[in-house]
Amino acid sequence: MDDVTYRDRAVYLPAAETLVVADLHVGRAEASDVAFPLGEGTDLRERLAALVGTFDPGAVVFAGDVLHRFDTATAAAESGLADLVRVCREAGAEPVLVRGNHDTVLETVWDGDVFDEYVVGSAGDAGDSGVVVCHGHADPEADASLYVVGHLHPAITIEGRRRPCYLYGDAAHRGADVLVLPAFTRLAAGVPVNGMRGETRSPLVDDVDAFRPLVYDEDAEETLSFPPLGEFRRML
Repeated sequence: MDDVTYRDRAVYLPAAETLVVADLHVGRAEASDVAFPLGEGTDLRERLAALVGTFDPGAVVFAGDVLHRFDTATAAAESGLADLVRVCREAGAEPVLVRGNHDTVLETVWDGDVFDEYVVGSAGDAGDSGVVVCHGHADPEADASLYVVGHLHPAITIEGRRRPCYLYGDAAHRGADVLVLPAFTRLAAGVPVNGMRGETRSPLVDDVDAFRPLVYDEDAEETLSFPPLGEFRRML
């Protein structure tokens, strides 16, 4: 966990010079059919630009559910994705797209590769870092020392306030650590982990009680690590 930096629902892997975000759900605001603008596109773009500006990554991995709608990619969603890709490329970072369960039409708006799982390379050499990024809805084929996933949209309620959180499981899947990211879109309220027990919707998280919640405190600019859920839940 020491080789991971947490920030604004994302993680940066310094050894690989790689930024990872998950569950952007581009087009969610449009699909919500609300009567007032939600500012989704601007929010995603500005926050991604801030992260890229802070870390200067060589690659930005979108870890699945890049798009929200299953059936079609609208012009607005295509434009929103193009804006995010532009943010990466203008900063000299390679955008890497990983398929999520929502991304059934991703290839219609993206002419690059779409990975089911992405083996993160170590910066400066030809080897890999031991990190595999996948969405988390399916069991990955590649072995890893750390899996970085999304899919679950974890959040935690502490003292009546719901916050996005990460979940970290030591040796949680095939002997590898598993790190679950919160949804990068702020339009997703998050699924409270307080009541989660046993298996989840991800095959990489089959005993959520063994996972530790982590919360990035923006005011203090520090990451708060809590005991495993099976123990911590009694304190909430």
